[in-house]
Amino acid sequence: QVQLVESGGGLVQPGGSLRLSCVASGSILYTSYMGWYRQASGKQRESVATIAGGDTTYADSVKGRFTISRDNARNTVYLQMNSLKPEDTAVYYCSGGIHNGFQHMEYWGQGTQVTVSQ
Repeated sequence: QVQLVESGGGLVQPGGSLRLSCVASGSILYTSYMGWYRQASGKQRESVATIAGGDTTYADSVKGRFTISRDNARNTVYLQMNSLKPEDTAVYYCSGGIHNGFQHMEYWGQGTQVTVSQ
């Protein structure tokens, strides 16, 4: 069984920063990719940033403000969010493509709320 657990969300003022963390635990043979997604109220879930090996991708709306990074030894992926805007308000989810020893599957965390407001 593999679990992803996010942390680091909260309430922040516009222009502020937050760092999200996602720890993967359980039966992990290897991780092919990790990513952050978000879903604002009434909207579809969207990709924010992904990391696979040394390659990263970002949504246009967060380029230059967000940075995804990974600590393979700790099975942890981070999302550093700077210059936050009210439109960044959403539930942020961590996802990963992980081989659990039997098969490669996509796993999701439970989400962490990020609210950007005065």
